[in-house]
Amino acid sequence: MRSVFFERHGGNEVLTTGERPDPVAGPGEVVVRLEAAALNRLDVFVRNGIPGVPIALPHVPGADGAGVVESVGEGVSDLAAGEKVVLQPGLGCGRCEFCLDGERSLCVSYRILGEHVDGTLAERIAVPRVNVFRAPAGLSSEEAAAFPLAAMTAWRMLVTRAALRPGESVLIHGIGGGVSVFALQIARLAGAGLVIVTSGSDGKLARARELGADVGLNYRQVDVGKKVRELTGKRGVDVVVDSVGAATWRASLVAAAKRGRIVTCGATTGPNPEEEIRHIFWKQLSILGSTMGNDHEFAALVTAVGGGRVRPVVDSTFPLGDVRAAYERLEGSETFGKIVLTVGG
Repeated sequence: MRSVFFERHGGNEVLTTGERPDPVAGPGEVVVRLEAAALNRLDVFVRNGIPGVPIALPHVPGADGAGVVESVGEGVSDLAAGEKVVLQPGLGCGRCEFCLDGERSLCVSYRILGEHVDGTLAERIAVPRVNVFRAPAGLSSEEAAAFPLAAMTAWRMLVTRAALRPGESVLIHGIGGGVSVFALQIARLAGAGLVIVTSGSDGKLARARELGADVGLNYRQVDVGKKVRELTGKRGVDVVVDSVGAATWRASLVAAAKRGRIVTCGATTGPNPEEEIRHIFWKQLSILGSTMGNDHEFAALVTAVGGGRVRPVVDSTFPLGDVRAAYERLEGSETFGKIVLTVGG
């Protein structure tokens, strides 16, 4: 099968498009013929090499994918060839206390497609049946591939971890990235009263207002923490969504209201931010970590997407053979939404 892979870590020069062995469905598995796959910032980290996360080489990246069922393994009887499906990219052992409690993303041996095992930048992939969901009706394959990892992450952050309530206020850093664009929509779906977003691009802030943001702050022009306090009468916001890390952490602490919640799923600008611990105890803040999501959350998300209440936003599409150009677009500063690779055809 045709796929993207790399045989050593490095920059875009290590990405190759070529032939890899076709997967075979084992017991309890499904082979999906992929039609589209989306990139995440994770794919850049994996290409570069993540310290402490060894992977077998050659390696196929890609966590997000959508396509049709091609074949099923022994024990799979509820899916038929030709059904349109989308993949939940988190893999659990199914046996540990967390998996048995329905919390796969806390599994002691948790893995993600395209990070720990071969991923979706290929014509076919074999995955456990539990990772295969029927695609929401009315979406193109590109749109279906664009929501799983990022939207599931945003859903767990706001709905489960931060438990956002109607009328509460939210600050979302770095609008334009996949998680932040979905977080904006999910905050609106949950009934947030005030949604503030940040970016270094006025164009992205304008796009965010079209999606429902109340206020857009250009962090190149204002001190975000101080401006949020000014906008809220020195109160601050109830929930801060921070996937940026080092560059935004101080602003998150300043912007959060007393008894506020800061929820984080990543650190794209670095994992060791400048800290002001007095904000945490004086305001009695809750710092909440969040990773991916569970099947219940993903199913709820699929329903929301199918009902048009959360909309996949596709920045641009590339054919599989132009994977290096797709990565270059991802690593630039102009993206708004997801970058998708078309696999079939």
